[in-house]
Amino acid sequence: MNAAPADQIRLLDVQSLDRRLSQLEHKRQSLPEHAEIESLTKDLTQLRDLLVAAQTEESDTAREQTKAEQDVDQVRQRATRDQQRLDSGAITSPKDLENLQREIVSLAKRQGDLEDIVLEVMERRESVQERVAELTERVSSVQAKADAATARRDAAEQELDSEAASVTKEREVVAGSVPADLMKLYEKLRAQQGGVGAARLFQRRCEGCQLELNITELNEVRAAAPDTVLRCENCRRILVRTSESGL
Repeated sequence: MNAAPADQIRLLDVQSLDRRLSQLEHKRQSLPEHAEIESLTKDLTQLRDLLVAAQTEESDTAREQTKAEQDVDQVRQRATRDQQRLDSGAITSPKDLENLQREIVSLAKRQGDLEDIVLEVMERRESVQERVAELTERVSSVQAKADAATARRDAAEQELDSEAASVTKEREVVAGSVPADLMKLYEKLRAQQGGVGAARLFQRRCEGCQLELNITELNEVRAAAPDTVLRCENCRRILVRTSESGL
């Protein structure tokens, strides 16, 4: 394949722009915010699970407290009715009076026991409510950190994308000035050779594979016409001669 030396030099410009695009994409994928957001998202998931569990426990405890308070109220109402019957003087039978007094005492004890239960449930509910408040605050704090990290990531990505768009336009212009057959070969080699399809021959060394050409290879390069498209014998990339090739 033949191409004007100037076209081969422009191919190095295309390669340089492609390298810059690869660097920008790598930087985009390697933004520290990605790992930060992933870690914070994991923390948020765990905290929200804990919060839901605590809220469920608080709801269950609230129902338990309501039930216990209703039990106390029922016993209290019955005790009040019994006391009113006792105080009314309507019961004259000594045995009935004794039974009623015994029931009032029993109800008083029952009420005391139930009130103790209410207090115990209230203490547990208060503890759970504190846990809910703590977890709610932690979720809010971590969410704020995640939002801030996301904003930083989005801003960084926008800046990188803007630069990539500019480099892409420049590449289109430069690549458009390179012969189509040379660009086709370059693209094929770039896909095969890890993103590098053309390399400069600098001080007798291929900058693609970083190997120095031997005497035989150098003599072949020296003998080649200026418009001959050379290939590195080691890495098979397009080898572009410049004034610094050391020939």
